[in-house]
Amino acid sequence: MSGPVSAVDSPPTVAKVSHPNAPCVEVTDSRDEQVGDIRVRRALPRKGRRTVGAWCFADHMGPADVTENSGLDVGPHPHIGLQTVTWLIEGQVLHRDSLGSEQVIKPGQLNLMTSGSAVSHAEEATGHYRGTLEGIQLWVALPEETRHGAAAFEHHAELPQSDVYGAVATVLVGDYGDLSSPARHDTPLVGVDLSLHGPTTVPLRPEWEYAIVVLEGAVGIGGKPLPPGKLGYLGLGRDELHLDVREATRAVLLGGQPFEEPIVMWWNFVGRHRSEIDEAYASWVRQDDRFGRVRSTLPLIPAKAPFWHADQV
Repeated sequence: MSGPVSAVDSPPTVAKVSHPNAPCVEVTDSRDEQVGDIRVRRALPRKGRRTVGAWCFADHMGPADVTENSGLDVGPHPHIGLQTVTWLIEGQVLHRDSLGSEQVIKPGQLNLMTSGSAVSHAEEATGHYRGTLEGIQLWVALPEETRHGAAAFEHHAELPQSDVYGAVATVLVGDYGDLSSPARHDTPLVGVDLSLHGPTTVPLRPEWEYAIVVLEGAVGIGGKPLPPGKLGYLGLGRDELHLDVREATRAVLLGGQPFEEPIVMWWNFVGRHRSEIDEAYASWVRQDDRFGRVRSTLPLIPAKAPFWHADQV
């Protein structure tokens, strides 16, 4: 589920993204991608839309059939400058990382890994679960204050959930209504799983920008349909959002204060300069001590060189 990002998703140049200062409904297509053995729909980043708040990546994974010994099968790979946020609506996945963490995640639970300056991890079959696997993995770009810090992992077996404004809301990260997630967040943002069964109006913060990714079912926003495989970007300036829902629907609402720090994204890395990406790439190629080791039987994922790297010219 962890990337990688290529120039098709986001041109690897350092630039700020313009944030509309008025409400809008921009519907863009996700891109089909293969991650490990699972098909994903990549809703973010896209050309022209790198971030929503500090959210910089969204892969809708599955649904896919998995077995006890064959699932995601994403071998050890590195990250810098980001957090991975994993949320399942069906199935189970085993997370292993270079910190020594080994954690099975199930629906209703949250895995959050903070890379800081360096971490590596793998996502594997559990050895016991057989059935359907579906969920979403999100990345959060870390701010300058914490992106060079130590790596960390947290698992939350329970998250705050309530019937809020006509929807069953589970708060993955941040605050929503009177609910507050215990998960770490380093910038003002929110991620909410919404279980919808009819027309719903959800509260928003006008100074934040928002987007919606539909996992199952469909919603209508301002007369525009939003089925799975699309990103609905909503801009700034809303204090509420009306969702037209005519069937059982699962959607993830992402929002946050616009992330004004310029970023460059390549492969599994989020940095500020190409030189940072080059250094991380070189460390993974050398297999030096920077990213540690993951206790996994899966093979290491080979590094993908940035297009500007000397050996690609």
